[in-house]
Amino acid sequence: MKKEDKGLLIEKIKDTLKEYSVIYLTETTSLNAERTTALRRAAFKEGIKLMVVKNTLLKKAMEESDVDYSGLYGAMAGSTTLMLCNTGNAPAKLIKAFREKKQTIPALKAAYVEETVYVGEENLETLVAIKSKNELIADVVALLQSPAKNVVSALQSGGGKLHGILETLSKKED
Repeated sequence: MKKEDKGLLIEKIKDTLKEYSVIYLTETTSLNAERTTALRRAAFKEGIKLMVVKNTLLKKAMEESDVDYSGLYGAMAGSTTLMLCNTGNAPAKLIKAFREKKQTIPALKAAYVEETVYVGEENLETLVAIKSKNELIADVVALLQSPAKNVVSALQSGGGKLHGILETLSKKED
């Protein structure tokens, strides 16, 4: 490959990395064509971009980036498939879903999520449990709404009781 071509590929990879806040490095080489197609379709449905890249080009793109990806360099061995996304747990959930079908592939090499590096297969469950920004916002909103809902509920039930008492008293007077 010519040096100019490599430079263009590095720029393309660097631009792609800028678009996403979550990067997973995985191993998918032993998947057959059918399983690879299924993985690509599932990733597309979840908004995950899959890219097979050469480790040397990926490392150079990461080194030229403004973000410190140095914790991922040790995991760049063998074939590497990138899973790029803006939701921290989506790729981990996809990997776990494929594992439920008695597959060991895709294998997690490393992940960069919310400025934290996770290296190794043992971190998959941790990554699945990470909540996305939208999930955290929903939890906070639910917590904030809870006291208001309790007050409204108490007022409604109290109003119903008061109405029942008044109705009973009015019938007794008759």
